[in-house]
Amino acid sequence: MNGIPENSRLALFAGFGQRYDKTNLNDAVKAYVEIAGKYNLTPARMALAYVRSRWFVTSTIIGATSLEQLEENLSSLEVELDREIVAEINAVHAKYPNPTP
Repeated sequence: MNGIPENSRLALFAGFGQRYDKTNLNDAVKAYVEIAGKYNLTPARMALAYVRSRWFVTSTIIGATSLEQLEENLSSLEVELDREIVAEINAVHAKYPNPTP
Protein backbone atom coordinates (compact mmCIF):
# COMPACT_ATOMS: atom_id res chain seq x y z
CA MET A 1 0.00 0.00 0.00
CA ASN A 2 1.17 3.47 -0.78
CA GLY A 3 0.66 6.58 1.30
CA ILE A 4 0.30 5.04 4.74
CA PRO A 5 -0.81 7.83 7.09
CA GLU A 6 1.50 8.70 9.96
CA ASN A 7 0.20 7.36 13.31
CA SER A 8 -2.18 4.94 11.58
CA ARG A 9 -2.35 1.32 12.70
CA LEU A 10 -0.40 0.30 9.62
CA ALA A 11 2.37 2.75 10.49
CA LEU A 12 2.39 2.07 14.24
CA PHE A 13 2.24 -1.72 14.39
CA ALA A 14 4.77 -3.75 12.43
CA GLY A 15 3.17 -6.72 10.70
CA PHE A 16 -0.37 -5.40 11.15
CA GLY A 17 -0.67 -4.59 7.46
CA GLN A 18 0.32 -7.97 6.05
CA ARG A 19 -3.35 -8.78 5.62
CA TYR A 20 -3.73 -5.67 3.48
CA ASP A 21 -0.82 -6.35 1.14
CA LYS A 22 -2.99 -7.94 -1.55
CA THR A 23 -3.25 -7.47 -5.30
CA ASN A 24 -6.79 -6.07 -5.51
CA LEU A 25 -6.71 -3.88 -2.41
CA ASN A 26 -5.51 -0.65 -3.99
CA ASP A 27 -7.95 -0.95 -6.90
CA ALA A 28 -10.87 -1.62 -4.57
CA VAL A 29 -9.95 1.24 -2.25
CA LYS A 30 -9.51 3.60 -5.18
CA ALA A 31 -12.95 2.68 -6.54
CA TYR A 32 -14.64 3.23 -3.16
CA VAL A 33 -12.80 6.53 -2.63
CA GLU A 34 -13.94 7.71 -6.07
CA ILE A 35 -17.56 6.93 -5.23
CA ALA A 36 -17.29 8.76 -1.90
CA GLY A 37 -15.77 11.79 -3.61
CA LYS A 38 -18.47 11.82 -6.28
CA TYR A 39 -21.08 12.20 -3.52
CA ASN A 40 -19.03 14.61 -1.36
CA LEU A 41 -18.49 12.04 1.38
CA THR A 42 -15.39 10.82 3.10
CA PRO A 43 -14.72 7.11 2.64
CA ALA A 44 -15.32 6.50 6.35
CA ARG A 45 -18.68 8.29 6.36
CA MET A 46 -19.78 6.41 3.25
CA ALA A 47 -18.65 3.03 4.59
CA LEU A 48 -20.35 3.47 7.94
CA ALA A 49 -23.55 4.75 6.31
CA TYR A 50 -23.51 1.74 3.99
CA VAL A 51 -23.07 -0.73 6.83
CA ARG A 52 -25.85 0.98 8.77
CA SER A 53 -28.16 0.73 5.74
CA ARG A 54 -27.98 -3.06 5.62
CA TRP A 55 -31.13 -4.58 7.10
CA PHE A 56 -29.20 -7.49 8.62
CA VAL A 57 -26.71 -5.35 10.54
CA THR A 58 -27.90 -4.52 14.05
CA SER A 59 -24.91 -2.42 15.07
CA THR A 60 -21.75 -0.97 13.62
CA ILE A 61 -18.35 -1.10 15.22
CA ILE A 62 -16.17 1.97 14.99
CA GLY A 63 -12.61 2.47 16.05
CA ALA A 64 -11.23 5.94 16.60
CA THR A 65 -7.76 6.94 17.68
CA SER A 66 -8.53 10.66 17.77
CA LEU A 67 -11.44 12.96 18.57
CA GLU A 68 -11.47 14.05 14.92
CA GLN A 69 -11.87 10.46 13.77
CA LEU A 70 -14.64 9.84 16.31
CA GLU A 71 -16.50 12.94 15.13
CA GLU A 72 -16.20 11.83 11.51
CA ASN A 73 -17.49 8.36 12.37
CA LEU A 74 -20.43 9.77 14.31
CA SER A 75 -21.26 12.20 11.51
CA SER A 76 -22.04 9.19 9.33
CA LEU A 77 -25.34 9.03 11.21
CA GLU A 78 -26.39 12.07 9.18
CA VAL A 79 -25.82 10.24 5.88
CA GLU A 80 -28.61 8.39 4.08
CA LEU A 81 -27.48 6.63 0.93
CA ASP A 82 -29.81 6.59 -2.06
CA ARG A 83 -30.20 3.66 -4.46
CA GLU A 84 -27.71 5.11 -6.95
CA ILE A 85 -24.78 5.22 -4.54
CA VAL A 86 -25.66 1.83 -3.07
CA ALA A 87 -25.69 0.36 -6.59
CA GLU A 88 -22.23 1.83 -7.25
CA ILE A 89 -20.89 0.44 -3.97
CA ASN A 90 -22.40 -2.97 -4.75
CA ALA A 91 -20.79 -2.93 -8.21
CA VAL A 92 -17.35 -2.39 -6.68
CA HIS A 93 -18.03 -5.17 -4.20
CA ALA A 94 -19.05 -7.50 -7.04
CA LYS A 95 -15.77 -6.72 -8.84
CA TYR A 96 -13.61 -7.05 -5.70
CA PRO A 97 -15.65 -9.25 -3.32
CA ASN A 98 -12.85 -9.91 -0.86
CA PRO A 99 -9.80 -7.81 -1.63
CA THR A 100 -8.01 -8.75 1.62
CA PRO A 101 -8.74 -12.43 2.35
